[in-house]
Amino acid sequence: MVFQSYALYPQMTVFDNIAFGLTLQGVDEDIIEERVKNIAGILGLTDYLDRLPRALSGGQRQRVAIGRAIIRKVGVFLMDEPLSNLDAKQRVTMRYEIAQIHRETGATTIYVTHDQTEAMTLADRIVVMKDGYVQQIGTPYELYYKPANVFVAGFIGEPPMNFVRGEVQNGALSFGPVTLDLSRKLKDIHMYNGKQIVFGFRPEAIKLGAHDDGYQVTAQVELTEMLGDNTNVYITSGDKQAILKIDSHDTPETDVPLTFTIPLESVYLFDGETEKVIEA
Repeated sequence: MVFQSYALYPQMTVFDNIAFGLTLQGVDEDIIEERVKNIAGILGLTDYLDRLPRALSGGQRQRVAIGRAIIRKVGVFLMDEPLSNLDAKQRVTMRYEIAQIHRETGATTIYVTHDQTEAMTLADRIVVMKDGYVQQIGTPYELYYKPANVFVAGFIGEPPMNFVRGEVQNGALSFGPVTLDLSRKLKDIHMYNGKQIVFGFRPEAIKLGAHDDGYQVTAQVELTEMLGDNTNVYITSGDKQAILKIDSHDTPETDVPLTFTIPLESVYLFDGETEKVIEA
């Protein structure tokens, strides 16, 4: 197990901490030394094997804790937010290393994290929980494209899915100057007349300009965040706000109207009361 709080033995060196499980098993010292050095090389700890935990940074201690677990050839690894104390670059490297180790060992790994990127990149199956209750179990693809409810839809994806909550009137949802004919997405939408519904779409699942294959929306650009290959565009329409994720070459000016289209296949509808997805 890898503990979030490290749980290292303070009186032992890094070498002895990593080797602890093998030492208890009575593994030959030459084999222990070889495997510890191999693990230390993977984790960037080669120069710290003679140090005590108190002489290490938080990130280094976390890597020692990971090394102590993965050096053993076991059937199940339990990891409690093992990368939470690493910087961004180290997290990327360690995600790769953990994935490689998982493929090489074939061991089942139960991995707890609040970081959706870790979950999406490492997991074969994800269990999304809220307040102790399971919201959905599925592959990363299923959770991203087929979320079971508003919570899962908003948790998976960066930036998160946009939601517009409102009351259905005559099969449509209106906000500001925009009216969305929901019957294009759901034929029996009139069953929801007078009821609350949540209209959702992902920031990246839009096309700039007006197109016939979806909902055309014109909104005001409030702010842009250029992130390199893409730009986050913050927009408002009436009292509703949303974020769009577009190619950085198409970054618009602020305080100007922007027209975009939400393709029908990229629209999600949720029941306003239960917040469960409405199947089209």
